[in-house]
Amino acid sequence: MATLAPSAGAPAVTQNPDIRYLGRLLGDVIRAYGGDKLYKQTEYIRSASVDRARGIQGADVTDTGLDALSLDDTLSFVRGFMLFSMLANLAEDRQGVAAEPGADVASALRRLEDEGVSRDAVMALLDDALVVPVLTAHPTEVRRKSMIDHRNRIADLMRLRDAGRTETDEGENLEEAILRQIALLWQTRPLRREKLFVADEIENVLTYLRDIFLPTLPALYARWERVLEARPPSFLRVGSWIGGDRDGNPFVQAPQLRFALSRACQSALGYYLDAVHELGAELSLSTELAHVPQPVMDLAQASGDASPSRQDEPYRRAISGIYARLAATYLGRTGHMPPRPSALGGGAL
Repeated sequence: MATLAPSAGAPAVTQNPDIRYLGRLLGDVIRAYGGDKLYKQTEYIRSASVDRARGIQGADVTDTGLDALSLDDTLSFVRGFMLFSMLANLAEDRQGVAAEPGADVASALRRLEDEGVSRDAVMALLDDALVVPVLTAHPTEVRRKSMIDHRNRIADLMRLRDAGRTETDEGENLEEAILRQIALLWQTRPLRREKLFVADEIENVLTYLRDIFLPTLPALYARWERVLEARPPSFLRVGSWIGGDRDGNPFVQAPQLRFALSRACQSALGYYLDAVHELGAELSLSTELAHVPQPVMDLAQASGDASPSRQDEPYRRAISGIYARLAATYLGRTGHMPPRPSALGGGAL
């Protein structure tokens, strides 16, 4: 039975089916962990509040039931609606701007061409453009990273649901996996008890860099390249002022700036080291079975990878050399060895 999901006849903006789905699962969690009484109280208050908001006759004199809640039930009630807001925001974020007709680069290019703006002109504009989404934090931020992590896992599971999957990669029933994550949210303390330090802010924002920006930007550039029919310039770059702001914060000094830069390097280069490692595992082509271009053979020869098991696998040998150079760059920029060091020597990039 659904709870917290919008009622029939509510404004169209709330008719998102994902909101209804996640609201139903949240209702199941409230009933399972908060009890049937809390579930019914929450559902009654929600229904009465929706009626009042819609201006239904007599709803303004209806007892919403808030006064009947005990202190403990009030806290649970507030937590339930806080989680519903989080899940509703997740559902709306999943729709995204791209869900709107024409809100994509290909459509924008067609409109520009209709106005006489050529693709060459667009490329010239991008060559001089710089878009920098800046990652920020605030010392009053009290939401815990654990809450964000559970939310992100639900988003990942919802993407599997979009693809028509009924099970996770681990074989778990997909709806039960989503339900479990919502139950974890219900039983996780949402707020911090200690004040955030600058180092905490840095680590929190790097989660967004690793989990969102680094995987997404290459995909965006690949799509733009297909649409533009040319490789776009690097006009979109990620910025951050955390650890380097000079707005009077007495806790931001040179050590914090060095730490922020070092951790950002570790995150970015670590991501690329993992990607190159996975690429090496995939490109197992053998010279005995496939033609290999001479530039790849040259890279393989210069890599320093003399492993007998890979002598006929030039792509893997070439990637070993690239990985070694990335690992050397990681050490040179951060002062730390990468989590998976290279067995080869290589000059830093």
